[in-house]
Amino acid sequence: MLGDRSNLMGRVATFGVIGLAMLGLAACSPAGIAVGAGASLLTASQTDKGIRSATTDLRIRTEINHYLFQKDIDLFGAVGLAVERGRVLLTGAVQNPENRIEATRLAWQANGVREVINEIQVRDTASLIDRARDIVINKRLQGALLLDKDVKSINYSTDTVNGIVYLFGLARGQSELDRVINHARNIEYVAKVVSYVSLLKP
Repeated sequence: MLGDRSNLMGRVATFGVIGLAMLGLAACSPAGIAVGAGASLLTASQTDKGIRSATTDLRIRTEINHYLFQKDIDLFGAVGLAVERGRVLLTGAVQNPENRIEATRLAWQANGVREVINEIQVRDTASLIDRARDIVINKRLQGALLLDKDVKSINYSTDTVNGIVYLFGLARGQSELDRVINHARNIEYVAKVVSYVSLLKP
């Protein structure tokens, strides 16, 4: 999903839609995000976290992407980002430990961040086969969640790096979360599943 050149171009395009107005700005308001990212906000508002939380998370995500993009376009392309109720999950793979630390520092600069979970891996080399395999794993998982009528897939963010699947988001209950984890574990070449999914309070 993340850490490859095609993903970089996709994220640049998305960033251009939801964050073009932020280039050169240190922060933006939820109202500004709602205007500049109507489609993204509409999708986010369909999750169980509600429109206000979705707006705040979208603003945080855009602000962090802005900092990463300004710092280094390669860092922007290598770092995966998910935001859930002010909690930030960083994934992906970078070339050295300094980049890993820098990504964390930049994430904390965004207004409203309550927690930063850094799962960025450091790797000096990555074969095209490894990267392609990660993309395939992630796409298969997303497809499985989408087709599972007992899982509200829009509540979840996923990323795969070096065969490790990272889950983030909101589960409507433990049984749903167990289904999501099992879907991930049953995909070929998955080495490990790491969950940062929160249970939705009744």
